[in-house]
Amino acid sequence: MLGILLTGLLSAALLGPTATAAALIAPMGASAVLLFGVPASPLAQPWSITGGNLVSALIGVTCAKFIGSPFQAAAAAIFFAIGAMFALRCLHPPSGAVALTAVLGGPAVHASGYDFVLAPVGLNTLVLLLVALVYNNATGRRYPHSQQLETAHPHLTNDVVPMARLGFTPSDLQAVLKEYNQVLDVSADDLADLFSKTEMHALRRVIGDTKCVDVMSKDIVSVEFATELQEAWALMHRHRLQALPVLNRARHVVGIVTRTDFLRHANLTDAASITSRMRTLLRRTPHTHSDKPEVVGQIMGSPAKTVLDSTPIVELVPLMSNSGLHHVPVVDAQRKLVGMVTQTDLIAALYETNLAKLSEARARPSEM
Repeated sequence: MLGILLTGLLSAALLGPTATAAALIAPMGASAVLLFGVPASPLAQPWSITGGNLVSALIGVTCAKFIGSPFQAAAAAIFFAIGAMFALRCLHPPSGAVALTAVLGGPAVHASGYDFVLAPVGLNTLVLLLVALVYNNATGRRYPHSQQLETAHPHLTNDVVPMARLGFTPSDLQAVLKEYNQVLDVSADDLADLFSKTEMHALRRVIGDTKCVDVMSKDIVSVEFATELQEAWALMHRHRLQALPVLNRARHVVGIVTRTDFLRHANLTDAASITSRMRTLLRRTPHTHSDKPEVVGQIMGSPAKTVLDSTPIVELVPLMSNSGLHHVPVVDAQRKLVGMVTQTDLIAALYETNLAKLSEARARPSEM
């Protein structure tokens, strides 16, 4: 509603009362369906609507000028518009209607000639696109929807992420799409995401719905935002922990502090400086004002990624492999900390679950 309303009002205001063509053309309605209804579609991206509409308008005006029969001109305009959009990789279905409007729009459109390409087509397209950019991003949609097939390795190496080493890769998907030889109204990264979620759903069906509450550690050592670094480090050392969840007074997780956080904030440059740097970081300096962090809240990672205790453990696999998380705090329905799942917990749970399934399958009598 806002897209079409603003496009019409702004175009009318800019074109003025003496405009020979309509301020708002009908194909913008079809463009609005794509830009606001399916903004992730390859057919709805900025270059698709801009390039598609402008090149189709240009072709439509040219055909109307040099081909006498309106139906022959319309057929030629569609033919060349589709070919040009494929060649320029800006396929946008409503642009076909733009080409037809240039041919069949009547005396007012014909009188405007090539001005029709810039106004109203170019003007309508620009305003509608700007509204779509603002609206989609304001409502949490990623627009333009750029392709994000490759997932960066959490350790910044050239290896592919763990879950991609045995499954399908982006190059596999691109090869299949090339062989398919048809245009799909879905982006390649969305397609890859659907495949991955399908694999996860199948894995859950195979190994069962074991949940985080079944495998998590429940006696959790935690700290608060204002816990001194020296105390937090001593807790890690005493309990041989790699991470501590950071809680507020309501036991809600506000962050997580790891040994890596301590080392990073100690500004270590070489092995010889570890002892002195850590001693400096942990030395208590009460009632002083300095840039040196003194409490856990100043060095913790925040916000911390948490999962509900009812979350199936298979959903932790991408978090702990591709995203590189080693510890995931578990919360209840009130978002209070109730446990922690580590990579060790996950590996043991997947192993035991698969072992149980294997034993069950072996015990089942063979089907005749």
